[in-house]
Formats: sequence, C-alpha cells, structure tokens
Amino acid sequence: MVKTVDEKFRIVIEKNTFYFFNRRFEETYEGYLNSIRETLLVLKNEVETKGLKKETFERLLAENDNGLTALLALTGFSNESLKRLITLIRVVDNRPLAKLSLKEKWHQPEDLENIKEWSDATIARRLRDNEHFRAGIVNIFFEGATLPFLASTVPLFELKKLSISKLQFDIPAMIDTLVRYKEKGSYSGLKEKNPETVVADLLESLGLTYETGDLGELIKNARNTKRTMDFIIPNKENPRIIAESSFLVTTSSGQGDKSKTEISIRQLIKLHYPRAKFIGFVDGIGWYVRKEDLKRMVAAYEDVFTFHRDELARFENLLRAEFGKNA
Repeated sequence: MVKTVDEKFRIVIEKNTFYFFNRRFEETYEGYLNSIRETLLVLKNEVETKGLKKETFERLLAENDNGLTALLALTGFSNESLKRLITLIRVVDNRPLAKLSLKEKWHQPEDLENIKEWSDATIARRLRDNEHFRAGIVNIFFEGATLPFLASTVPLFELKKLSISKLQFDIPAMIDTLVRYKEKGSYSGLKEKNPETVVADLLESLGLTYETGDLGELIKNARNTKRTMDFIIPNKENPRIIAESSFLVTTSSGQGDKSKTEISIRQLIKLHYPRAKFIGFVDGIGWYVRKEDLKRMVAAYEDVFTFHRDELARFENLLRAEFGKNA
C-alpha cells in the first residue's frame, strides 16, 4: 500500500529511535574501555607506590595488549600523532633525537625514496618484540619535550602532551589532558592553524592583494574540470601568480589523485592565462612518505615552495621581482 507523505512523516516522528545503538556492541566496547581504565588504575598505583620509572612503562608496552592505548589516553597523544612522530624519527638525521629514541638499535637503513608509514600492527609488534624500540618510545614520552628539534618541529599543542607530569598522574596535568581532548577538534579547524595563513600574512605585509575562488576563463571553458584557486595574485581579472597550497600530515591514497588534478589545472592555466605563473606550496610529512606522488605533484607547478622560513623568504623574493615597488 502506498503511503501518503503525512503517513511517512508520522512514521519518522512517532517511531524515532533518537539515538540508535547496537546493545551487544555497546556492551562489548564497554568491556574494552573498562580494561583500559583498569590498566590505568593499576599503572597509577604502581607509579604512586614505586615511583615514576621508565621500566614501568616499558613493561606496560611489552606485556599489556592495551598498554599503548592506555599510555596515549594518559597523555592525550593520539595514535595518528604517534605514527607521524615515529615516521619523523625514521626519516630525519638529528643526533639528539636519534640518541633519545635509541634509533640506531632498532632502525635499519631504509630507502627514503620509497619509505612508507608503519601500520598500527607493525608498531604494536615492534613494541612487543623489540626492547630498544620500546625503550626509545618511552624515552620520547619522558623527555621528548626537552629536545630543541622537536620543540621547533612539533606544534606546541602536541608537544605539551609529552610531559612527565602526565605520566605521574598529576591532577593539573590530567585536567590539561581533558582540556586538550575537548579542544582538539576546534584547534584543528582554526583558520590560524592553516599554513595558508602564513602566505596571506606575507602578501598583506607586502601590500599585495589576492583573491580566491574560480578563474573566469576556466568557468567559461572548463567548468567540469576547473577548481577553485587558493591564491590569485593580484586579482582574478589580471592573475600574474596563481598559487595552490597542499600541506599534508596524513598519508592517504588520494594524494595520487591530487597530483593528477594539479597537472590538468596547469594545462588549463597555461592555455587560458599564459602570462600567469602557476606555483605550489607543497609541504608536510604526508608528502615526504609518498615520494612518487610527490614527484607527480611538483611536476604540475612552475616552482614549488614549502613553509620553511628559507622558502618563505624565497617566495617573498619572487613577489618582489614580479611586482617591483608594489611589493
């Protein structure tokens, strides 16, 4: 029987479940959460009775299946952030970081051209089976915030999570963890955290205007393949520099698609705006660990910059050369 709109409307209103949940799953997951809570309570008791010792945390990671999850919950350090940090340790040549993480005792030389981020399973297995890797990770949680390299590389919001106070179950530190958990989403979405803000500020300091959005000729001639532009300098009517920004901290497979898109955009710009320079800001560890995609990506641009201070200075020089006194 065909129902009227009113009948279908009433079904949704009168039989609304408000919050759907699978009771069996909820009960199973509660058991998982309870095991982490109990792990933390046991850890707290051991720290309070025997003092704060690295050996305690090394044993936690070696013997408890939920040990790493408990450590991350205690500090507020996310699993994704830990994976990025391990990748950073693997790829950079920084002596103090290598010494603290015991890198030479667990790391084998890798082909940096084809390096891949370790999976959760790989990290869990190495924590369980390799005492040096385990000790190195614990060292990072104990002392990582003291390293100048990490202090200048890791955002302060994340660096503050590497705190001995948190490992001691200090109440103010626990409150700090709660606050950072609560504000993580808001923090990530803030405009000021977007690296594109650095470019916008630089343009403003030089007295240059820019626009974002679609280019007129591309709307007319390539509506189905065009894309919005991050920086059109000085304006859409007379673009002299068109800049795209791609800062990636994750290693999603979609990066290959990004590079293909940018190559097609360059062809369109060259056809419809032959006098404009098409450049890219390409940065972040997400590109570092996907070298083949990176090669395709940079091929799309006439020049490429990162957000390193030296590269920003080089971009400023480009602007001054292009716009003269106006910059």
